Amino acid sequence: MLTFSGRSATFCDGISRRNAIQIGSLGMAGFGGLGLDRVLRARNTQPIASRKNTSVIFIELAGGPTQFETYDPKPHAPKEYRGAFGTVQTSLPGVIFSEWMPRQAKLADKLAIVRSIHHPSNSHDPPSHLTQTGYYKRGPKGGINQMPAFGCVVAKVRGPNAPTLPPYVAVPRIMRNGGPAHLGKSFNPFETVTDPSKKGFKVQNLALNKTLNRQRLSDRKSLLGALDAQRRLADLQGASEAVDDFTYQAFDLITGDAARVAFDIDAEPDSIRDAYGRTSNGQSLLLARRLVEHGVTCVTVRVTGWDDHSKIADRLKTKAPSYDQGAAALVSDLHDRGLADDVLVVSMGEFGRTPRVNKNAGRDHWGAVMSVMLSGGGLQTGVLGASNSRGEVPAANAYRPENVLAMIYRHLGIDPGMTFDDFSGRPRHLLERRELIKELV
Repeated sequence: MLTFSGRSATFCDGISRRNAIQIGSLGMAGFGGLGLDRVLRARNTQPIASRKNTSVIFIELAGGPTQFETYDPKPHAPKEYRGAFGTVQTSLPGVIFSEWMPRQAKLADKLAIVRSIHHPSNSHDPPSHLTQTGYYKRGPKGGINQMPAFGCVVAKVRGPNAPTLPPYVAVPRIMRNGGPAHLGKSFNPFETVTDPSKKGFKVQNLALNKTLNRQRLSDRKSLLGALDAQRRLADLQGASEAVDDFTYQAFDLITGDAARVAFDIDAEPDSIRDAYGRTSNGQSLLLARRLVEHGVTCVTVRVTGWDDHSKIADRLKTKAPSYDQGAAALVSDLHDRGLADDVLVVSMGEFGRTPRVNKNAGRDHWGAVMSVMLSGGGLQTGVLGASNSRGEVPAANAYRPENVLAMIYRHLGIDPGMTFDDFSGRPRHLLERRELIKELV
C-alpha cells in the first residue's frame, strides 16, 4: 500500500497538522478508490513546462531561522542586536557569515544569498503558506492549503524526470503548507516518513503488501490485461474505463527496482555519508541529492527547530552545525557531480527573527527582513540585497517570497501566470506577483 500523508511540527502558535491519505492498495479488490494507477493518470497532464531534467531541492527551515546567526550577522551593531556570536570570513572578499555557518562560508562563491526578502506577517502559518504557495493563508490558523504548494504544481505540470519515480517527495514529512489545495490529493508528495540517518532506513511504502508476492502480483497484472482485452472487444466505443498504461506503471513502481534504488541511501559510500554528517539533517539532504539524481523533480527537506524564542545559543547547537554541514556538502556534491546547473537548491524559513535579543536570550518572529540561500540552477552567485545596520528592514534590493517562487518556476520551465480553478471555480494564477530576482538571472 502506498500512503501519502502530512504532519507538521508544533510551533509556538500551537498548530500541528496530521492527515493521512491512503492511495489504494494492491489487494484482492484491485485498484479501487483513488488507486496508484489513478494517481499516475492524474499526473499525466499535457506538458506545459518546456525545461526537462531540471529539479529543485527546497530546504524548509521550519520555525523561522535567525538571519543574524546564519547569513547576515551585524558585528558592528549594539550588543543587544548583534547577539553573542562572532563571524567568519567567507570565500567572497568582504563577505562574512555567522560563526555558526563555517562550512557554507568556505563555498560562499557557489551560493546566492539574498539578505532582503521581506513580508509583513509575524505569525507562523500565513507566511509559511506564502513562502510555499505565493499566497497568504486567510482566516483561522492551520487547516489545509488554500492554494497549492509549488511541489504539488510541479507534480501536476512537470511530473517526474524518470517515469517510475514520484515527481514530488517530502523528506521526511510534508512541509507545513506543502499540500495541493484545489489541484487535488493526487498531487500530494510522497513522504519518506522515517529518518534516513537511522540504521536500516527503508521506505516502507515501496514494499509489496505482505499478503502478496511478486508472482501473485504478476499473475494479477496478466489477468487485468486479459480482462481489459475482453472489455475493449465489448466496448468498441471506448465508453468504459480501460486498464491503461498507468495501471501497468503502478505495477512497475511496486515491482520494479528504480524507486528502491533511488531511496537506497545505504548504497552511498561511507565517505559521502560522512561528508553530509550522520545526522537526520545531513542524511535527509543526501537522500534529496540521490532522489533528484535518479529522476525526482522536486524534493522538500524539513529542517526543524528554528523557533528560537529563548536560549538561542543552546538551541542553535541542536541544529545549526548539522544544517551547515549538510547544506555545504549538498552544494559541493552537486558541483562535483556536474549537477549544479540542473538542480536548484533553495533554503529558507517563513520569516526571520527580531533584531533585538529578548529578555529570554532568544529572538522572536520578524517578517520585515529575512535571508534566503540559493545555489545552482545556473544562477549568478554572491550576496544580493542588504538589511540596514541593525538588521531591521531591507536597505537595498528588497524582494518578497513570491520572487523566490518565481525563480523556482523559471528553473523548471513552469509559467507562473498559468491558471487553475480554485475550490469555487475561479481561475487563479500560480503567482500574482511573478517578478524574477533579476540580479540572479
